[in-house]
Amino acid sequence: MLNGRHYTASGSPLCGKGAGGEVTQPRRRTLQLLVILLITLITVGCQKTKPDTATTTTTAAYYTCPMHPQIHAEAPGDCPICHMHLVAVQPPAAQEKPAAVASAVYTCPMHSQVREKQPGSCPICGMDLVKTSGRPAAQKMTAAEMAAMPGGPAAGADLVLTAQQVTLGNIQTQLIGNSAGSGSAQGGAAAPATPAPTAVLTGTITANARRTESISSRVMGRVEKLYVRQTGQLLRQGAPLFAIYSEELQTLQREYLLALAQDLLVADPTYRHFAEATAQKLRLLGVSGAQLRQLARSGKPNPLVTYYSPRSGTVQTLAVVQGQYVAEGSPILTLTDLSSVWVEAQLYPAQANRLPLGQSVAVQVPGQANPVRGKVVFLSPELSGSSQLTLARIEVPNPAGRLQPGAQANVLLNALRAAPTTRTAASAAAEAVLHVPPAAVIHNGAVSYVWKQTGERQFRRVRVRLGEGTSTAVPVLAGLQAGDAVVTTGAYLLESEFTLRQGAGDDHMSGMAM
Repeated sequence: MLNGRHYTASGSPLCGKGAGGEVTQPRRRTLQLLVILLITLITVGCQKTKPDTATTTTTAAYYTCPMHPQIHAEAPGDCPICHMHLVAVQPPAAQEKPAAVASAVYTCPMHSQVREKQPGSCPICGMDLVKTSGRPAAQKMTAAEMAAMPGGPAAGADLVLTAQQVTLGNIQTQLIGNSAGSGSAQGGAAAPATPAPTAVLTGTITANARRTESISSRVMGRVEKLYVRQTGQLLRQGAPLFAIYSEELQTLQREYLLALAQDLLVADPTYRHFAEATAQKLRLLGVSGAQLRQLARSGKPNPLVTYYSPRSGTVQTLAVVQGQYVAEGSPILTLTDLSSVWVEAQLYPAQANRLPLGQSVAVQVPGQANPVRGKVVFLSPELSGSSQLTLARIEVPNPAGRLQPGAQANVLLNALRAAPTTRTAASAAAEAVLHVPPAAVIHNGAVSYVWKQTGERQFRRVRVRLGEGTSTAVPVLAGLQAGDAVVTTGAYLLESEFTLRQGAGDDHMSGMAM
């Protein structure tokens, strides 16, 4: 700076500076304004970019790959599988308020009273909990929609199934009425009324010991041939069972043949008596008369002796295999004639007077529509251990062989005969009580339900009040009317379907209140 002027290194005056400095100040202000304007533009541009980014982030629910929809990312990028650009997935157009969306509820298909906020297992049966739709009230059917359904407004709470669901679930119904007892199958005629038994004894079908025979080996030897290879095989009398090789049998056969030969040469009957004694030993060891005659004709001992079935029957047990060595008295198999079986039932001593020896009683076997009649053949005179129960044995004919040992059976005890009484209002009311099978009732704590059919493939859950029932029928005191079609098979499947569709918290299908 010299004399109030600015010079460069070359000695010339600085650019923009005129003589006297009158032009320098306006240019400096212009530069300052340009700098301020540029900073302002940059600041405004940044402020506009941030809201756009935020808007893009909030409008996209997540980012996914068009070829691999299992890829979910929170930010844009490339697919880790095919390296395509991820696309934004927008949320539903109709955004609902968080208060209107119900939280998910997890419930058990068999116990709808179980409600959890997280997945897990049922604390009652251990089944996996399923997620139900906690539907808001706005999503339920309106009054107009319910009135438009077949059957009126109440039909809006019905469960409607498809034809395939009815077939796969084996849904079966039964009509109930005053004259039908527990009802008849849908579409069929009502069955005549039968008096309900006052007591049902649970029993087990067993083999008749009087018709059972154990076949054992009478000699020591090796089972060379076994003709019976499995239990349950039906045998006829005279059928071959097994062939055995025994040194004892061979020795007796030689002695028998030698005695016969000596008896032909000597007139003295000593050898004849000896041959008869040897033949008797062979008979006691299981050799038949036909086998002895064949032995005398051939004149040669047979190394294998075959044993035959002494009676017709079914093989209950088989204790040996082919090639096994057996000792004298070893059990081979058990043969039972199942044309008659026993039903053994336990009862209290106070009930024994209702089963006198020789009395005919009804026995109900699962899988058979009609009960069979049997006769009481044995009553145990002592109690079985600490159970304070005694044993009754009923002999039941089984000509077709349908009653199998080991199956369960119920002995129906009819009410004791009483003197005829005048028909009263109380007795008439008792006869008017409706009955349903136990399989039709669903218990949920202290509350009981049944499912009744209200239309074609349309069912409704009805709350009922029950009385004290038996194993064959349960009285319904309130909740049903005569002529209702009650679901007897598949009620629990309907209950599970109802729970999955409606959720455990919806109780608008619970039927009438008691």
